[in-house]
Amino acid sequence: MEITSLGHASFKIRGKSVTVVTDPFDPKVVGLAFPKHVSADIITISHAHPDHNAAASIEGTPFVVSGPGEYEVHNVSIIGISTFHDDAKGEKLGRNTMYHMEMEGVNIAHLGDLGHMLSSAEIEKLDGVDILFIGVGGGEHMLSPKDAATLVGEIEPKVVIPMHYKTDKHDEKTFGSLESLSVFLKEMGKEAVQPVPKFVTTKDKLPQEMQVIVLE
Repeated sequence: MEITSLGHASFKIRGKSVTVVTDPFDPKVVGLAFPKHVSADIITISHAHPDHNAAASIEGTPFVVSGPGEYEVHNVSIIGISTFHDDAKGEKLGRNTMYHMEMEGVNIAHLGDLGHMLSSAEIEKLDGVDILFIGVGGGEHMLSPKDAATLVGEIEPKVVIPMHYKTDKHDEKTFGSLESLSVFLKEMGKEAVQPVPKFVTTKDKLPQEMQVIVLE
């Protein structure tokens, strides 16, 4: 399994026979360029905002998963779990779907734009997660870096891949309130982590101790 970042909260997860893309975005909204000619078999969409919902930009004939429920597509098991984009039960920013996927024996969770801490029952639905994609930018959009670090400790994944944090290319008007990645890394005690172009693993090669992976 090879994981690369497409920017913001979008990732390409490529297995032996299937490719999943999470939360493709409109570059005009985000400010980041989105790679050309990205294809996938499956797309997951956490919510309908344009910085997470540009499925039409992905080539091929992908199956689009865009809400809560249980899905079995190309031997990938996906459970969509309904949550909220804010801490007011969706009154400000609406709903969000986090996804728990099993692909080639590896359990993956993508939390989308989660805006609140999870209950014990919701955390139980993420039991056994190996790789966790979590938004860490805080601001008006999601969990603060501190709360994100706390939630990581509650979920206890083997690999943490932070996403949706401020970069110098993000549109300042829309994403100016985001925190930079360094704030989250400090909360995790992982200031020395260096970005890498990709993360390659299999179930038997996952680390024994929790590891933070920053993708370029």
